[in-house]
Amino acid sequence: MNDFQRIADRVEIDALRAEFTDAAMMRDRARLAALFTPDGVLRMPNIPVEFTGREEIRTGGERLQSQWDFFVQNSHSGAVDIDGDTATGRTYIQEIARVLDGRSGQNFAVYHDTYRRLPEGWRFAERVYEVRYVDTTPLAGSAPGPDGQAHGAAEMGAPLEEAAVADDFAVPVSAERLDRTVAALRANGFAAELLDDVAAARVRMAELIPEGASVFTGASETLRLSGIAEDIETGGRCEAVRPRVLRMDRATESDEIRRLTATPDVFVASVAAVTETGALVIASGSGSQLPASAGGAAKAVWVVGAQKVVPDLATALRRVEEHALPLENVRAQAAYGQPSALNRLLILNAEPQPGRGTVLLVREAIGF
Repeated sequence: MNDFQRIADRVEIDALRAEFTDAAMMRDRARLAALFTPDGVLRMPNIPVEFTGREEIRTGGERLQSQWDFFVQNSHSGAVDIDGDTATGRTYIQEIARVLDGRSGQNFAVYHDTYRRLPEGWRFAERVYEVRYVDTTPLAGSAPGPDGQAHGAAEMGAPLEEAAVADDFAVPVSAERLDRTVAALRANGFAAELLDDVAAARVRMAELIPEGASVFTGASETLRLSGIAEDIETGGRCEAVRPRVLRMDRATESDEIRRLTATPDVFVASVAAVTETGALVIASGSGSQLPASAGGAAKAVWVVGAQKVVPDLATALRRVEEHALPLENVRAQAAYGQPSALNRLLILNAEPQPGRGTVLLVREAIGF
């Protein structure tokens, strides 16, 4: 390669890196995605997030930017090593941002890049985002607004992109995070399965429940919306506990109700959150569902949507309080005429009885 060609390639790669920052600042995710090869990958291991292909990069980026109050990225080109139609290099990043819940701060990071020459020019084959420094001191300034006032800010305890992802409790997590969660659940003694969709979960549930077994279905939007509750309670293959106890007199038959719900052959429910470290977090207002989950049922099966996966226990508890409880309040108000309450909390860190607890983790969002 002659010196002129090498200089031209360096100029074009520098322009590519600059356009990435411009597209991010302008929130033009379609343009940003087009800067990658069709099979390009954007990885952020510190968060963790991984988007593969232009469509995932576009939609994943849109989910991130939907959390921003404001975002500023400055980039500085680093070294480039060109080898024919491929190249490697680094880009140095400084970012400041505030997300919609008020948390703010700044990052210093490095993009480790791999480039590939296509007929239309150089494109990113891979960008790996490595955070080198995070300052969670609340920013004193603000984006200009109609009133010219700064927005309040609370302490931010994670890198800025991570905060945006972690707070989007209604969006399914990446395939990489689902795989990591399943592996952690299995290591903790749960039988964990990753299923493509709710239809697959309904089929698998029918296979897991023995014919004639007593089955208690916990009150769950996941079970209702998926049709699993209806399958169990009206299908006739098993002895459905919930319809039976709803017909019983709570004043005179409370002891029998307690025994039926605490010790069924199979307990079927969902959870408020599952951590990537392999723990289940279950919240309840009355506590009536907790004995069966904790060990009273001979077997337990939890159906969990991919939006309920969180990095750790602290985030799980925040998901319960900030996301699940407000939605459950609305449901309880409509169903019972009163709001719910976070009166009981059960954390299952492991399953000591092999084969007792099964988690059916679904790749799509279901329930809340």
